[in-house]
Amino acid sequence: MSISIPQRKLRYAMVGGGRDAFIGAVHRHAIALDGQAEFVAGALSSTPDKARASGRDLLLADDRNHGDWRSLLADELKRAADQRIDFVAIVTPNHVHYPVAQAFVDAGFHVVCDKPLVHTIAQADALVAAVQRQRTIFGVTYNYTGYPMVRQARAMVRAGEIGEVRKVVVEYNQGWLASHLEGSGNKQADWRTDPARSGAAGAIGDIGSHAENLVATVTGLEIESLCADLTRFVPGRALDDDGSLLLRFQGGARGVLIASQINAGLENDLRLRVSGTLGTLEWRQEQPSQLVHLPHDGPKRIFTRGAPWLHPSAQRASRIPAGHPEGFIEAFANVYGGVMADIRAKLDGSQADPLVADYPHVEDGARGVRFIERTVASAASEAKWTSWAG
Repeated sequence: MSISIPQRKLRYAMVGGGRDAFIGAVHRHAIALDGQAEFVAGALSSTPDKARASGRDLLLADDRNHGDWRSLLADELKRAADQRIDFVAIVTPNHVHYPVAQAFVDAGFHVVCDKPLVHTIAQADALVAAVQRQRTIFGVTYNYTGYPMVRQARAMVRAGEIGEVRKVVVEYNQGWLASHLEGSGNKQADWRTDPARSGAAGAIGDIGSHAENLVATVTGLEIESLCADLTRFVPGRALDDDGSLLLRFQGGARGVLIASQINAGLENDLRLRVSGTLGTLEWRQEQPSQLVHLPHDGPKRIFTRGAPWLHPSAQRASRIPAGHPEGFIEAFANVYGGVMADIRAKLDGSQADPLVADYPHVEDGARGVRFIERTVASAASEAKWTSWAG
């Protein structure tokens, strides 16, 4: 039987995302977009003074503005159930993801975590097990899954509109790390190129994980084996800044994945091409409102966001009429909207609308960690093909 819960804004806390951070503000803007949640608590930096100063910048109440995440968790557990946060958003450098996520899940809190999920497969498996044991909601912000035309592409591929998938090509090219930016005091470059904080991979972990997730989301294909070449082009860099992979999928499809951050002059050039026996689909993140369909037996078609003939999942992901630009923040907001729909459903004992509760789960994050680990193993191996299973 469903329990009637008075409608209210959900309450959330954030770990990381304070002064000088890039992605924290993006998360907060995305959560705020639909007016469904309020930011009530945080531990916004790795140093207590900076954490509290960041909280004051964002007008957090003093008693919920913490110097570290452990104090945040302890304080929330002491509060009455009707005053606690409903979920925590983890937007720290990668090495902090696991201990924070594991602790909050073990305490029964819902979690949204940035990608890559954690550093190792063992950590990922432990986190998946904890979420299953505690029956908590856990979202991973592979934000590109929130674009309406990505959801349209997924619907068309899954409906067989391009036939049996044969070839997938995904590229994520950036140019911001074409020089030794980490040596200039740039905070984002510094931690992303540091193995202790970023993990075993650089570009492959930072943006290659997005590329893998985009392929899996749209096609549903599962990797069988891969052949990877990882390179450090910039002298003195500790992690890869360029990666090229050949992919073999279960069922016979083939793929190419490129993730590179040394393409001078490029900005955020993520693009996907999926070719089947009946046609091809093409999508680019820098032109996110268009999806190109090239059927084998007809003229090229360009689908645009907001059109009434799109799949319901694509229509549901749009907020404003066709022709008005939507983009990065809205896609992020769609991921958060899905998480919050599931949290609300759990609160009142109902089932969320699947068109709304559409977001990457902890299992997707764990698959991304395996992708990173197997890619690094392949690049270090003399064998031509590296098994996905290990």
